[in-house]
Amino acid sequence: MTAFTTDADLAWSIRQGALTKQLKLEKQFIRRLGTSSVDLTIRNLLSGITGLRLGYEDAAAYTLVRSGRIHLPEMADEKFASIPSGFANDNALVSAVRNTYLSFLERRDALGLSNPGTFENINREVQRDVFLTNFMFTGLRGEWSKPMSNNPIFQLSHQLSMGAQSLSPYTFSAFYGSSKVFLQGTMESDGSLVARSNYRWNDSLITKTNAQIQPGQSMLSIENDFSGKDFTASLKGMNPSIIEGGLKGIFIASYLQSVTPSLALGLEAIWQRVAMNSSPEALLSYGARYKGSDWIASLQMQTEGPQGSGISSSYWRKLTDKVSVGTDLSLQFAPGLSGTGGLMGGSLQKEGSASAGAKYEFRASVFRAQVDSKGRLSCLLEKTILPAVRVSFAGEMDHLKQQAKVGVGVAVEAMSEDLMEQAEKGGVQAPSVPF
Repeated sequence: MTAFTTDADLAWSIRQGALTKQLKLEKQFIRRLGTSSVDLTIRNLLSGITGLRLGYEDAAAYTLVRSGRIHLPEMADEKFASIPSGFANDNALVSAVRNTYLSFLERRDALGLSNPGTFENINREVQRDVFLTNFMFTGLRGEWSKPMSNNPIFQLSHQLSMGAQSLSPYTFSAFYGSSKVFLQGTMESDGSLVARSNYRWNDSLITKTNAQIQPGQSMLSIENDFSGKDFTASLKGMNPSIIEGGLKGIFIASYLQSVTPSLALGLEAIWQRVAMNSSPEALLSYGARYKGSDWIASLQMQTEGPQGSGISSSYWRKLTDKVSVGTDLSLQFAPGLSGTGGLMGGSLQKEGSASAGAKYEFRASVFRAQVDSKGRLSCLLEKTILPAVRVSFAGEMDHLKQQAKVGVGVAVEAMSEDLMEQAEKGGVQAPSVPF
């Protein structure tokens, strides 16, 4: 196959008939066009229809040039400009599809939209960065990890804990990550096993698998995330099964689209059936995310389902380069069993909660604090005392229950001298792992 140094060479060679086999053309086109389903569908439609008249190579070259994916020199562009007069104007369907698609591409590019992330993480700055949900612990915890390589990333770790009900006394985990594959396995002292794997098929599509085996129960989830230029679509199935004569499990489909450079809108649909002798349940949620210069606000509304309905909002703001704050408000409506004014004659029970948190980043430490409407005050300090040693201090006070919890942790990273030297010199770049 001819080697093409530029997109112009590729398109012109197609026009001259240097590549006439459809299979070879497909491989070259996919690399140039991108991976969005809209691009591929329109490309195939135009190529298939116009190929009946001029041949596949002419239609494909014309589609590449007119879609703006390939930029030719002025002389070559003038030659290509004469191509559509012979076939595109004679076919109303081709002309309508082409004009609509090209107009859509121009308008979308002019907006300067970016990928908004997934619907699941619509309030990620508050829940995953500021709040202590993923960081809080109690009791004593010690972790020892040893990196084996930097590219691909391979690491082993051991964790011991005491006085924490949510943590196992001993946990062993292994981590492997490359530019296409992410693998993680965790084994706890009580026999619980957790295995995670992510595979990046291309720049847009990632498949995530999570399997958990615990005494008396197990769980399997499979998720596919497709990230376009200005949208993200996800499809997830938890414990899917058809062996009992029908479909059961939990299935979640979500879509988040940027409509302006600041605003993104999306929705999420959930369908579940626990057992074949029970009726399926469905739930629909709507979401919005607005991004300002130094703040982000999000809103989620859950429509009425078997467990009621609800609405939640979050607000994140970066006060300085080192300080960020976040708040979260939620209100749940659930049907009661007696009284009037609710569903089916029942009363409508309301429950709300509010949380506020702050994150301070210092030169060698990070401090997080959080307070909620239930009277709980939590804080966490993580400090790096040596390049390979990090200590953590956590505390929580529940004023309503008159309870207090404290946690202390130490994490040590035993990196070999060769890996430390490579990291200091920057000779080995860490891969972009598909987390």
